Amino acid sequence: MTERQPATRVMMMPRDTNPSGTIFGGVILSYLDQAGAESAHQAGAQRVVTVAMKEVVFHEPVFVGDLVSFYAEIVKKGRTSITVRVAVEASRRWNRNEIAKVTEAEVVYVNVNPEGHAVPLAGCPDGNMDGS
Repeated sequence: MTERQPATRVMMMPRDTNPSGTIFGGVILSYLDQAGAESAHQAGAQRVVTVAMKEVVFHEPVFVGDLVSFYAEIVKKGRTSITVRVAVEASRRWNRNEIAKVTEAEVVYVNVNPEGHAVPLAGCPDGNMDGS
């Protein structure tokens, strides 16, 4: 059995905090989006835009010094779109073995050309895959 590898791993810094002293949710969302996009690229997308992020619920706070990992997996590939599930976990600064499940979301990306028009994913020239 192989250990799962994060698409992205980031140590949270003081610049990322809100007035309560925890990490802004928007910072986490930005990294979540980047991790999903990287997985979409590895699955055949060339240039993607984010069209939807399905239900993000934060279960645990993230603190300065936490090492946050973003685990991504492809859920669905359509002709021009790809859906990626991203799970977010924080290794606590005071004990790296303490893992907090922060949030997860499904993110839908559309593969686009330089002009921003949807184009088929690599390997889908005829559009005969499920989805859009």
